[in-house]
Amino acid sequence: MSRGGRNVRPDTLRGALVNYTVPNLKKLAKLLESGLPTRKAELVALILRHLEDTERLRQLWASLDTLQQAAVAQVVHSPGKQFDADGFRAKYGQSPDWGQSQYSDLVSPTLLRLFIHQGDIPSDLKSALEAFVPPPRAVEIETQDAPPAVVFDLPVTVKETERAAQHDLIAVLRLIDRGKVRASAKTSRVTAAGARAIAEVLQGGDFYALDEQLHDWGDDVIGPVKAFAWPLIVQSAGLAELAGTRLQLTAAGKKALTAPPQRAIRRAWNRWQKTRLLDEFNRVETIKGQKRKGKRNMTAVAGRRAAIVAALGECPAHTWIALDELSRFMRAAGHTFEVSRNLWSLYIAEAHYGSLGYSGYGEWHIVQERYILAFLFEYVATLGLIDVAYIPPAGARTNYGDLWGVDDLSCLSRYDGLLSFRINALGAWCLGIAETYEPTPFEERPVLKVLPNLEIVATEVLSPADTLFLERIATPSSDFVWQIERSKLIEAAEQGYAVSDVVNFLRAKSGNALPDNVAIFFQEAAERTSSLVARGPALLIEAQDEVLAQLIAHDSRTRSLCMVAGERHLVVLADAESAFRRALHELGYGISVSKS
Repeated sequence: MSRGGRNVRPDTLRGALVNYTVPNLKKLAKLLESGLPTRKAELVALILRHLEDTERLRQLWASLDTLQQAAVAQVVHSPGKQFDADGFRAKYGQSPDWGQSQYSDLVSPTLLRLFIHQGDIPSDLKSALEAFVPPPRAVEIETQDAPPAVVFDLPVTVKETERAAQHDLIAVLRLIDRGKVRASAKTSRVTAAGARAIAEVLQGGDFYALDEQLHDWGDDVIGPVKAFAWPLIVQSAGLAELAGTRLQLTAAGKKALTAPPQRAIRRAWNRWQKTRLLDEFNRVETIKGQKRKGKRNMTAVAGRRAAIVAALGECPAHTWIALDELSRFMRAAGHTFEVSRNLWSLYIAEAHYGSLGYSGYGEWHIVQERYILAFLFEYVATLGLIDVAYIPPAGARTNYGDLWGVDDLSCLSRYDGLLSFRINALGAWCLGIAETYEPTPFEERPVLKVLPNLEIVATEVLSPADTLFLERIATPSSDFVWQIERSKLIEAAEQGYAVSDVVNFLRAKSGNALPDNVAIFFQEAAERTSSLVARGPALLIEAQDEVLAQLIAHDSRTRSLCMVAGERHLVVLADAESAFRRALHELGYGISVSKS
């Protein structure tokens, strides 16, 4: 039937049967009994007689094979009434047996066709089945003990991001506070120079080194990933804002410099899920048609993110999961989403021949999976919620080779190299899997010796991550020896490395308690690094004389908003400046601008 020019599927079993042609009805009725009538109404009545009888319906259900029963159960215990063929294949690895058909004609249908009609179970039939059809088995996700060491003869890079992200957030905020990061006033995206400056302060640098970023994979290069994401993340979190083309810290950003970084990261994560500052799919530049007229066909980014976040919330923490397995799990568990309402508007290379609207061109693994890759690699991993295992993107995924216009591309996106991920302790807390945040302990592996003279000696070849950590807190004196220095330790603490983290690292990597004098050294360093706390920028005001300074400093309206510095100077914290000026106006004074 049709309504307003659109096909509307009947909501009742009778309506669904009436939609069949007489030849198709005969094929279905033949599954139930022989000696069939010839008139359509009689064929419909015959099938209804079998399916509306509860005991007979039970018998027919019992006659289905295991996979067919699972197909019926999937619909019966779902919110809707439509059979999700793609999700079913993702969950069970194959499709149920429908029998043979040719276009809309049933050649030799199976009993499953009596339950699911044109992809639906009619509402009245679904209600009858709910009385005895058991729920389908739960969707399970496969995990890995560890990611592979080598893929396509390439070594797999594993990055643990939990501590790196907490360091990176503070480092980026400090860089912004120094006025070193510029971004486009129109798009809010960081400039090339700004991205380079950010990459230099990131722990371990960006996911890909600069020489890898410059690898040509078509019309573009890999470019920055973390260094691109951080300026957008801090803007969406309200920690920084644009003043012209230069980023500057907000009041919240200044407070974040002295607060536990995991709190700011959770704030940033929650804000990013709702931000419209960027559609992550825009970063898949090989797929054109996302701008101008095509932009109106793009779905809301919040809904896409919500589907991925829901799937992550059902994943086990602290174990590795292949990206392909997450993709399969999302389809099997119903965590699906659309990127575009009209795939004909998206294309590769050329709008007509390369359109993703052609059958098989805009499928999940081409469109949705690339969005998942971008969201996980550039934002979830940058924020430190997941550890990642990856290789360079060129040649990493070959599932797009049948598309038109890809001959000159070595990958479809800069994120194609992401292979596996692991939800870490920070991610478990931010995703709601864990109620509190307990930092992941350092891996206990005795590869160091800490000597009483404050030297650290490597007893075997260190991992790049261990070497990087040591270089942050100590000065190398040879290939295998580092000297702990107070100034270096204090500098590291200012960059977000807590002294307690350094102590825990050395204990885990040495397998022993620290020598007594070294433990005392770190205890004193912890006290020294916490003795002075940056409260943010302030306004220095010079009064005409000492009497006026004391008057303002002790007046009930202003005394809580300022403090005396010397004889004639007052200091007002930046976040109290507006309130101080209002109170000062009530006193009958204003602040002039210095001309010197």
